[in-house]
Amino acid sequence: METSNVKESQSNPSPAPLKANFGFVKFLILSLLTFGLYALYTYARVGETLNTVAGRYDGKKTMSYWLMALIVSPLTLGIGGIVWFHNMSGRVGQELTRRKIAFSFGAGTFWLWDILGIVIVIGPFVYCWKLFKAMNLLIDDYNERG
Repeated sequence: METSNVKESQSNPSPAPLKANFGFVKFLILSLLTFGLYALYTYARVGETLNTVAGRYDGKKTMSYWLMALIVSPLTLGIGGIVWFHNMSGRVGQELTRRKIAFSFGAGTFWLWDILGIVIVIGPFVYCWKLFKAMNLLIDDYNERG
């Protein structure tokens, strides 16, 4: 009976599988229906998930999005939010590289699509799609290899 427990723990190295269910269409619709509350919840989940997936490898911890959005960002007139997204995007890109996942994402993606992309209107939407795709890839790899 002990050997079956050992085999079971080796086949699934992560303690609890994470759900790779970040979807752009769901995000867009629910964010509109909840007047942005779902967006707050989703970005908080991104930060928490990133801490789970990358924390033991890079030794960093992404600040709680709730703290940033409700306290830090208003106190810094939005600069805290920009810094949070820059750091989080860079960390996602570093983790993709560390795990050898072939998907282009990083702090440059944030600046190109989310900040400069506002000029063409769809830029922030492209950024969200790329962020959710990157997070789903990281979660799938985490669930498979730990």
